[in-house]
Amino acid sequence: MYLYHFGIKELPFTLTPNTQFFFGLPSHNEALTVLKTALRSGEGFIKVTGEVGTGKTLVCRKLLNEMTKGFVAAYIPNPYLSPSELRHAVASELQVDLPSNSDQQEFTQAIQQKLVEIRKQGQSVVLIIDEAQALPDESIEALRLMTNLETESAKLMQVVLFGQPELNQKIAKPELRQLRQRITFSYELAQMNADQIYQYVNHRMLVAGYTKEATLFSKSVCKKLLKASQGTPRIVNTICHKALMLAYGEGKFIVSNKHILLAVSDTEAAEPIASRPWLAWALPAVICAIVTTSLLIHGSHGPQVQDFVSLMTEWHK
Repeated sequence: MYLYHFGIKELPFTLTPNTQFFFGLPSHNEALTVLKTALRSGEGFIKVTGEVGTGKTLVCRKLLNEMTKGFVAAYIPNPYLSPSELRHAVASELQVDLPSNSDQQEFTQAIQQKLVEIRKQGQSVVLIIDEAQALPDESIEALRLMTNLETESAKLMQVVLFGQPELNQKIAKPELRQLRQRITFSYELAQMNADQIYQYVNHRMLVAGYTKEATLFSKSVCKKLLKASQGTPRIVNTICHKALMLAYGEGKFIVSNKHILLAVSDTEAAEPIASRPWLAWALPAVICAIVTTSLLIHGSHGPQVQDFVSLMTEWHK
């Protein structure tokens, strides 16, 4: 709904990890550097961890997009799989046909043959697993056995694990110590500081098509964003999206501290930065006013209303 108001072409603060909006926070850039260095070394497991909403999946997709021709990537976004399901998922990614009832030995033979073929073509296989904290213990052991496949000089498959801090707790178990010893590189994503938030939010506005000279999100506003989000990109996105709605509802072209306070009050994941009782219902009231005004002006099929419906569908899935 606010696209026309701010002169932008697309929503700048969606929750979908879109590499088009990749800003290159220091933490994200360092993680990518570690990953690329580790992959060039050709051995072991690589682990990237971070709190919920710090951009692990975004870094994962950025890595997939930037992998050179020397690598073949197998990507598993949902690893809550049994050992058998995991083996079939890996085989599918590498385009290996396995019978539905194949056992560990059949899988090993088929996969090893495929990996050798890929290596002969001068390429290396990288298995990338997102949300790796969801891997069952027995599937982690199956994963470790996959990496036993090697030639006399190199591993035939590397594994990159992206996960929440719970992944560290999982692999700290005594029964998983063999896998823990194979992790040769690891990195933990950090939250943003106030200056990084300032650059981050205004970068996303520019990518969305914002061309006006005025800065929508001031440094003062970004300090409020830091307090409410604790520097977590996903929470920053949620608050900024709502703040833009509020600014639009008031006909303003700059996001104020008041807009941030209202947006924070309506965001469960945010740390409270005000205790005024009217904040709890203010944002819903503003949204209703926006919709009512748009209906009166444009009718139920007007572009503004249709944009609002699309916008709210995205944010309430």
